[in-house]
Amino acid sequence: MAFTKDQWTRPAKQPDGTVKRVRNEARWGRGKRWLAVWLDPNGAERSKAFDTKTAATKYAAAMETDRERGDYFDPEGGKAKLAEVAAHWLASRDVDPSTEIHYETKWRLHVGPAFGNRQLRSIRPSEIGSWLTRVKTAYGPSTARSAFLVLNGCLELAVADGLIKKNPAQSKLVTRPATSRSKVHVWTPDLVDRIIDVHPDEYRLIPILGAACGLRQGEIFGLALEDFDFEEQVIRVRRQVKKLGKHFVFALPKNDLEREVPLAAWPAARVHEYVERHAPEPYSLPWERPDNEPVTANLLFRWLDGGHMKARNYDEVVWKPALAAAGVIPPAVRDARGRRHFKTDRTTGLHALRHHYASVSLADGVNIKELAEYLGHGDPGFTLALYTHLLPSSHDRARRAIDARFERLSAA
Repeated sequence: MAFTKDQWTRPAKQPDGTVKRVRNEARWGRGKRWLAVWLDPNGAERSKAFDTKTAATKYAAAMETDRERGDYFDPEGGKAKLAEVAAHWLASRDVDPSTEIHYETKWRLHVGPAFGNRQLRSIRPSEIGSWLTRVKTAYGPSTARSAFLVLNGCLELAVADGLIKKNPAQSKLVTRPATSRSKVHVWTPDLVDRIIDVHPDEYRLIPILGAACGLRQGEIFGLALEDFDFEEQVIRVRRQVKKLGKHFVFALPKNDLEREVPLAAWPAARVHEYVERHAPEPYSLPWERPDNEPVTANLLFRWLDGGHMKARNYDEVVWKPALAAAGVIPPAVRDARGRRHFKTDRTTGLHALRHHYASVSLADGVNIKELAEYLGHGDPGFTLALYTHLLPSSHDRARRAIDARFERLSAA
């Protein structure tokens, strides 16, 4: 039961046997006089000092009420540092290894240096807003969004654990980094053909599979001969080559979704031709995590040194020179040390071939739900938002329908 205690006095037994409170000479006039006392949900006695009895009584009663309602939070919990909460938040994430590394990196580079040593109760919405602006200015909106996700997640855990009552990152004063998605620009068939043509023979099938099957780069690098079912005319996409820090592994495709992708006759013929010239060989990598047991697949593609394909090597040695040769980007320039540098942006990656695949599929009547399955999107709504402007126009269909409905009036 909650109560208050006078710290400046003490009980003293009087000659007549009664008990009277008298000055506690050791405490009189020192510090706050009144102590609010209550029991926490675990039955432990807790307290907090106040200047007046009224304030102490009110606070003790409020804490008891919160406990009985299930709304109790530890007033001392706010003294915990964000780094302590972050350790629990990071350890509790049920995510794939690459996302785990991503979160840890954002904490180490952006969130931890700014707030790690701060007490939870000291973190203010205005500070979070200023910090977000600095991160966005220095590193871009994508990094700001990821860093905010980590900070917000840690503070949400602090609220859930009863360490603080409100999450300062959820304040209206904090403007969340917006997700910006520019309209997808689709390369013309002629341009895609040129990019394919200028690829060296041993890697020409890579852009073909991107443009004709809509596969991601890591999925193409992880393709094995056994993933092709030429009889059923499908590709079973069931692994990717994935980079985890300094290590590489085989892993499930993005969103942990295996899928079947239609295999048309033309790309199927190109696969047969390629395999005749470049026989696939077994290659092993750990599954999902670097310390897991390796699995083996007859990979279609190998790098020049005989190892597995790596995005950085392919992009710098094959992809970017092909873009330059096809006229997509300017020719490379060399720095003082003779190293080549290409000017590219987010729209000129191999991912652009997936957009080409999507545009061709939609133009020929493939619906959004089917396309989402072929592309490996977890949510068809994402596919719709990304490619809605590529859907065939309904204007002509609408005009024909209205004309057919009302043409009899003209005849009359």
